[in-house]
Order: sequence, then C-alpha cells, then structure tokens
Amino acid sequence: MRAPADQRFPVRLQLNGRTRQGHAEPRMQLCDFLRHELGATGVHVGCEHGVCGACTVLVDGVASRSCLMLAVQAHERRIDTVESLARDEVMNDLQQAFARHHALQCGFCTSGILMSCVEFLERVPEPDEVQVRDMLSGHLCRCTGYTGMVQAVLEVARQRGAQQQAPQQQEALENTHV
Repeated sequence: MRAPADQRFPVRLQLNGRTRQGHAEPRMQLCDFLRHELGATGVHVGCEHGVCGACTVLVDGVASRSCLMLAVQAHERRIDTVESLARDEVMNDLQQAFARHHALQCGFCTSGILMSCVEFLERVPEPDEVQVRDMLSGHLCRCTGYTGMVQAVLEVARQRGAQQQAPQQQEALENTHV
C-alpha cells in the first residue's frame, strides 16, 4: 500500500554535527528538505538531475548529490554541508585556498565543489593534477574555468602533507638523539 503524496514523515539526522529533525513528504528531495525545512541554504539546487553537482553534500562521509536522494532516505544519517567547513566564522584551509586562487566567481556551484573536494582529499591525500581534474569533471561551473580550483586543491594537499610530515620528522629526529 502506498502512502498519500501529501503525508509528511519525521526525518531526524545529524546535520553538521547537530541532531536536527523536520518533516518531509515521501518524494521530497534531500536538497529541498535541507534548505527549506532545516535552513541549510548553503546547499544549492541547480539541475535537479544530479548532473551539475551544486547540491553535493556528504552523506555519512561520502560526496552525494542531494537532489538524487529523498529526504526520508536521510533519516538517521550524518549529513555535512558547506556550512560545516568554517569554524567560528573562519574559513577552513580549502575555502581559503579557493579564495586565494580565485576559484570562485558567482559562487553558485562552489558549495557543492567544496564538499566533493573535502571527500576527495580524505580518499586521495596526495593527488596529482589529473586526479583533481577528474574529480572536478563531475561538476559544472560556468564562471571559473576550473584552473583556480585545481591549484587550490593541490595547494591544500601539499600543505596538509607537509603538516603531517613535520611531527614525523621531529619524532625521528628525537629518536636519533636518544
């Protein structure tokens, strides 16, 4: 038996680290639920067909098109949006690199691209340019030409790699003097 289209169901999820709850009709897209029910307006809705990538969020840590997922499917899941990146209104390293490299112009696609980059750098901490361009190929941006985005992602990967190596080098140095 099918539920009436106008029936609303409770949806509880972890949004950017906080438990949130709202109600959704059975066929409501996750992007619309996040924006209109929970106020996460950093999620942008572009094509509504999963092609442009503007609505990309992390679902349990995996970059996902929120226009291709129903809100009811997100019940009891962890959702991270672009709003999760900045801390105390200070942009994270990836956002800062995007600004430095002029990797955004109108900004409409930027939130989805940033979320894909976050997940990508978790999976591929030392990417090369080809890998970054391949990841970005899943997003449509009409303003930037992607070059600044590639430079920003590569810069952040290098910086994070250097930050991880510094403590290891210090520990190795300390162990040689023992």
